Amino acid sequence: MGRPSRPLLTRDGIMRAALALVDEEGAAALSTTRIAARLGVKGPSLYNYVSSRDEIIAGVSDLIVAEMDLDPTVQPWTAALDAWARSYRAALTRHPNMVPLLASRPTRSLAALQAYACAFTMLRQAGWPEDHVLPVVQSLEYLLIGSALHLDHPHGTAWTDETLPPGLEPLRSAPPDFREQAFETGLAALLSSFRQTLHDLQTGETG
Repeated sequence: MGRPSRPLLTRDGIMRAALALVDEEGAAALSTTRIAARLGVKGPSLYNYVSSRDEIIAGVSDLIVAEMDLDPTVQPWTAALDAWARSYRAALTRHPNMVPLLASRPTRSLAALQAYACAFTMLRQAGWPEDHVLPVVQSLEYLLIGSALHLDHPHGTAWTDETLPPGLEPLRSAPPDFREQAFETGLAALLSSFRQTLHDLQTGETG
């Protein structure tokens, strides 16, 4: 008689099970025990493939980064940043329960580091000085992560006239898509500022 069949484990399968778990139940549910249960194995079996919860989070981050698209061949460079920002936010929107985890930890994802390297190279080729490439990328990320963190926040429906100070009409009468409007406004403002800053830097260098 042959041995009883056992579920086939792979590192990729573990990461995908972890992402599905967080998507469905939230970041608090992320544990090797819960992931193993989804895969039909015992918790210690996972340690043949991953060493810690932090490694799992980094692996899940790789999956999310793979859903983002940074194409450095797109011209001009502001169009490449615009497209990357939209795909970045869309990926976070598909996995909102992962956003607090990603925002609160140092980047250990190899895919994320490769994306940074690609973005830095693109900005250098566009003429950005070396000491500006990181601030440009991170200021864009701050907008994207902040926007994603805010997606599921309730819009103060319990407020009453008695508890509100005067002058809050824009907030009280905000349309259903005000978060999208805020994202579009912020992204446009950042890209316009980047474009002007690079122009000023280049004018100063050559003038």
